[in-house]
Amino acid sequence: MAIKNFAEIIFRGISQIFLLNNVITGILFLAGAFYNSWLIGIGAVIGVLTGTFTALLFKYKRDDINQGLYGYNGALVGLATVYFFGFSMPSVIALFFGAILSSIIMHFMIKRKLPPFTAPFIISTWIVMAIILTLHIMPLQSAQLPNASNLEIIPALSRGIGQVMFQENIFTGIILFVGILVCSRISSFYALLGTGIGVVVAFMCSFPLSMITAGLFGFNGVLCGIAFSNKKWSALILAMTSIVISIFLIYGMMNLGIITLTSPFVLSAWLVLLLEKRLCDKNKG
Repeated sequence: MAIKNFAEIIFRGISQIFLLNNVITGILFLAGAFYNSWLIGIGAVIGVLTGTFTALLFKYKRDDINQGLYGYNGALVGLATVYFFGFSMPSVIALFFGAILSSIIMHFMIKRKLPPFTAPFIISTWIVMAIILTLHIMPLQSAQLPNASNLEIIPALSRGIGQVMFQENIFTGIILFVGILVCSRISSFYALLGTGIGVVVAFMCSFPLSMITAGLFGFNGVLCGIAFSNKKWSALILAMTSIVISIFLIYGMMNLGIITLTSPFVLSAWLVLLLEKRLCDKNKG
C-alpha cells in the first residue's frame, strides 16, 4: 500500500468521527485536536492507526478500510483514554486494547448490517474504563467545568462541536466546524442545529449553566444532526427528534453517575431509526 493512500485512509478515519468522509476534513479535525492538546492529538493518532492496522491484519473488507470505517472508533478510544486517564504507559496499553476491540466490534456490526455509528467506541471504552477502575490501575481525571453565571452562547455552541472529540477549547470547536463545512454544507448546518438545540433546550430546562457552557448538552446533538442530515423536511424532523431525545438521555445518565461518551447519540439515533421503520411499515400495510 502506498504511503499516500495509507495517509488518506487515516485522515478519512479521523473525519469519520463526525460521520464524514473527507481527507481535508480529517486533517482539520486532527489539527484542531493538536491545537488544544498535543497529547490528546497523539492519542487520536495511535487509536486510528491501531484500529486500521487491526482491520488490515484480520483482512476485513478493503473498501470499508479505505473509507476509514475501522479508524474512527479507534481514534475516539484514543481521545477518550488520554482525556480521562492522561498519557502514560498504562493508558497507552489500554488505548491499544480498546482500539483493537473497537475494530472487532465494528466488524461484527457491519457484518450484521447494524448501524454502528460510534457504538464500537462506546462499548470498548466502557470495557477499558471498567477494567482500569476496578483494578485501580489509574485514577480517573476529573474535568474542570467553566464557571458560568450567565449563558455564553458562542462558547457553548463551539464547545458543543468540540466535545465530540473531547475538546473544550473554543477555537478548536471552530476549527472542527470548518472541517465539517469543507466536507458538507448541509452537515455543517445540522451540526450547528444540534449544538444550538442542545443549548436552548438545556437552558429552558434550567440545566446547570456550567454544563451548558461546556458544550455537554450539544455534542451528542451534533452527531444526531449529521447522522440524519439531508435536504428533505422529513430528515429535519428526524434529526430534531433525535437531538432532543439525546439531551434528556445525557442529563439522566449523568445524574446516574454514568460516563456517557456518545451513547445518548447512538441510543437516540437507533430509537428514531426504529420508529421511522415502524411508521414506514405501518404505512405500507
